[in-house]
Formats: sequence, C-alpha cells, structure tokens
Amino acid sequence: MTDSTRKPCVVCWSEATAPADVYPADINTAVADGLKLALPDWEVVVAGLDDPEQGIPADLLNRCDVLVWWGHKRHGAVDDSRVEQIVQRVTREGMGFVSLHSAHFAKANIALMSQSPTDAALLDVVRPQGRVAAWGAYVGDSLDLTIKSTCPEHPIAAGVPEEFMIVHHERYSDPYAVPPAEAVVFEGDAVLKDGSIDHSAIGLCWTIGRGRMFYFQAGHETNPVFFDPNVRTIVANAVRWAKA
Repeated sequence: MTDSTRKPCVVCWSEATAPADVYPADINTAVADGLKLALPDWEVVVAGLDDPEQGIPADLLNRCDVLVWWGHKRHGAVDDSRVEQIVQRVTREGMGFVSLHSAHFAKANIALMSQSPTDAALLDVVRPQGRVAAWGAYVGDSLDLTIKSTCPEHPIAAGVPEEFMIVHHERYSDPYAVPPAEAVVFEGDAVLKDGSIDHSAIGLCWTIGRGRMFYFQAGHETNPVFFDPNVRTIVANAVRWAKA
C-alpha cells in the first residue's frame, strides 16, 4: 500500500567526474541543492556511482518518483541489471527520468530511448551508424549558448525567460538520434569562435511506457551550468512534470 503521507522523492545521480574547481561536491550535489530550494516538500537524495550498490539500491529506486541522471566518462561502469531496474520503474511503474547533457549516452538513457513502440522502424532511419541517442557532432568551440523557450506554455518552461544565455564551451549539433519528441521545450544557438551560430534542440520530452522523460542538452562539466538560476528552474520544473 502506498503511504499517502510520504514525501515525493527525487534522486540526483552522477559519477564523480566533474572538475572540483567547478563542482566542488560534484554535479549531483549542485543539482540537489537547486531542487531543495525549489521543492521544499520533496525528499531530495544525492547519489553517485561510487556509493554502495552504485547509488541506486533497490529500496531507494523503489521509492524514487523521479531520477535525475548526469554521466560522462563512466557509463560502462553502471551494471546492466541496474539499468534494467530503472527501465522497468519508468516503463511499468511510472517513475520519471531526467537526463542531463552527456547522460544521453548513459545506458539507461539509451535503453529508454529504445522503448518507443514505433522505434523498430524509426530508429533504423534516425540513428547514425547504429548509435541510439547520438548527436551529429560534439565540438568544444563554443563561447556561449543562448537558450530559447519554444513552448512557453509547457510546464517545464514555467517561470523561465523566453531567452537567456549561459557560458557553454561544448556544443552538441543536430540531429539527435532518438524517436521524435512529444515537445521540444527549448532550443538553442551556440556562438562559435568564428562568430557563426549552431542551432540545436536543447530540451525534449517523451512518454516512455507509463513514465515521463525529459532530456536537457546543456550541462557541460567545465561550466557552472547547474548553478544558473534559470537552469535550476528548468530542472525543478522537469522533476515536477516527470512525476505527474
């Protein structure tokens, strides 16, 4: 029986590879600190790959309403059995999943992006060289990123300016090899060192089985993106939306 008095729970997970001069307590703590301010009625848990049971033991995963995931260099270290548990919690039980920046290549992100009932035919078209959730290019030649709200009526855009800028030194270029999003809530213009602009999707939503999923493209670990108040608003809104 579900305890109706239980606080909703969000777990903020990362892999301890962000530079300490930018994220002294890693990205999971930076994200969690923002959520604690925005979601005072939630239980906010900080978890990481080096924690016991890789930070997502069964009892925590079973009470988690939304899992926020950032990864980069250690995707392969995550046990396949834990990935399967995450996928089951999302698709069968409605847990939300929020994927951040380079977590597009996290095992759980790829598995969830392979769950769409239409993707058997679709992914053969959209994935480059057989790689689900790959971007067209990854280049560290950006000076900043202007993020624009393209669906201002969407709950994840609530309270976010129609346009704002963050320092962001790595760009991911369209196309993104995933099933079509239900909504592209944010798009962005990366300003390159030669003065040109690279336009790409930034925030995308899907329903995967019974669960909701949001991917936010910005979040390079050498930039303090997750301390930005607008990004914190977006992540908090995404957590609320993903639980609904």
